[in-house]
Amino acid sequence: MVFLGGLGEIGRNCAAVEVNERIVLIDCGVMFPEPDMLGVDVIIPDFTWLLERKDKIDGILLTHGHEDHTGSIRYLAMHLDNIDVYGSALSLALARPRLEDARLLRHVTFHEVADHERRTIGSVDVEFIPTTHSVPSAYALAIHTPQGVILHSGDFKIDLTPVDGRRTDLTRIGALAASEGIRLLLSDSTNAENPGFTESEASVGPVLKGVFHAHRNKRIIVSCFASHLHRIQQIIDAAVDSGRKVTTLGRSMQRNIELGINLGLLVIEESALITLEAAEKLPPAQVCVLSTGSQGESLSAMTLLARGANRFLTLEHDDVVILSAHPIPGNEHSVGQVIDDLHRRGVEVVHSGHAHVHVSGHARQGELALLMQIAQPEYFIPVHGEFRHMVHHAELAERIGIAHRNVLVCEDGDVVTLSDTSLKLSGTVPAGYVFVDGNTVDVGGEVVKTRRTLADEGFVVAACAVNIKSGKSIGYPTVTAHGWLRDDRTAALLEAATEAVEKAVTLALKEPDRSIASIEKAAKRALGKHVGEKTRRKPMVVSVVVEVV
Repeated sequence: MVFLGGLGEIGRNCAAVEVNERIVLIDCGVMFPEPDMLGVDVIIPDFTWLLERKDKIDGILLTHGHEDHTGSIRYLAMHLDNIDVYGSALSLALARPRLEDARLLRHVTFHEVADHERRTIGSVDVEFIPTTHSVPSAYALAIHTPQGVILHSGDFKIDLTPVDGRRTDLTRIGALAASEGIRLLLSDSTNAENPGFTESEASVGPVLKGVFHAHRNKRIIVSCFASHLHRIQQIIDAAVDSGRKVTTLGRSMQRNIELGINLGLLVIEESALITLEAAEKLPPAQVCVLSTGSQGESLSAMTLLARGANRFLTLEHDDVVILSAHPIPGNEHSVGQVIDDLHRRGVEVVHSGHAHVHVSGHARQGELALLMQIAQPEYFIPVHGEFRHMVHHAELAERIGIAHRNVLVCEDGDVVTLSDTSLKLSGTVPAGYVFVDGNTVDVGGEVVKTRRTLADEGFVVAACAVNIKSGKSIGYPTVTAHGWLRDDRTAALLEAATEAVEKAVTLALKEPDRSIASIEKAAKRALGKHVGEKTRRKPMVVSVVVEVV
């Protein structure tokens, strides 16, 4: 196996299983940028190793439809004539729009699979085992190989009372363990630090109904993940129960509700859904708005609504906003800012910090241990999580009886070989972050580093005109600073910096091999040295030399 992402971070999930020189990928997702990754839209796996073997790729197996497991398919498809993608009807439907937007749909062939279906894909047989998660139709993957069964949990939890009645099929996993045996288990580590069991998704419904009835005379706006159809079902049920009509705000919310209805994953009376225009004509007590933007995304419907910049809807003082989601790690600040902005507009905000309006879709220690006890794997690798999550998961595996020597904590780029007698690290491949900025892929770490410098320290520019042939300056250099606080000390500093640049340029012009490049280098060095010594700051330093004939 080759791990290309998802081990040491939340997102960018992608692993390759290579058997008889043929490859299947388990997921192909994106990671969302940290606040200091300025200008970056998403982060994708480094496909270098994979593209060197692109003729050996037999397909991508999707555990579920979340973007951190599907969002990089479009970036891989840019380099392939065709790639086969296997997943549930919902997973494929959620992956499709990104490919359509990028005009890459022709490079992908979708293969819909059903619960418990077994497909031969390249050199392996793959069994799609139902699991519960925060998006419907999730799967664990039982990959039957010449070295035995590799079981990949996908993102999962063990919910005994799921909204749709579709449980994680522990019976089938137990049957595999008792018959063929499971050589290697790879399991979701997201909640591995948390003891106990994750609450059932169904536990949120009564709380939502209580909030709706407690605010029966007010308009209610609810934000959640647009892919969380089980949550959407419970929100709509609560709205209808309190005598409300439901409308949507945000394109993905409207699209996914239509998708859920068409796939039979949402059961909604047609009369319960109305347009925004129709909702504006109803009393507030009869309206529920379902909105995107639960993670504080800068241009999302909820963020714009909180800022008073949403052109489709305006908040009123008597409104109630429910944030029915918990911030993904890294999004805490942006979600907190949205909550602050909502309070500034005078609305009441209900969120998971003080009401049970959200539960996780990931298994806690109790469920993780139960899965291991049922699967009885010979070897174990924790996956999908930050490094500390995987370490805790590995410790849990040892506590329930998996031998220390059979537990392997890996990182992105690790190559693992499963043989007749062992599971061991056998090398590494490139697996660093690849940044996407608009239509540009692989922006590069240096570009991001430069943006951080500009944001933190600003920049200074020295500009001057010279005559190379005569070796003389034309006029006096100009030094300006941007991103600095302006005061008397700044003015004095820039004046002294101008003199330092002028001296450096004069000396450079006396050199027999003088050139524009050498003069720019001298000016930049002098400016950077002066600013660094006087301010103890390291701004971006730019020098521009114009030749005047």
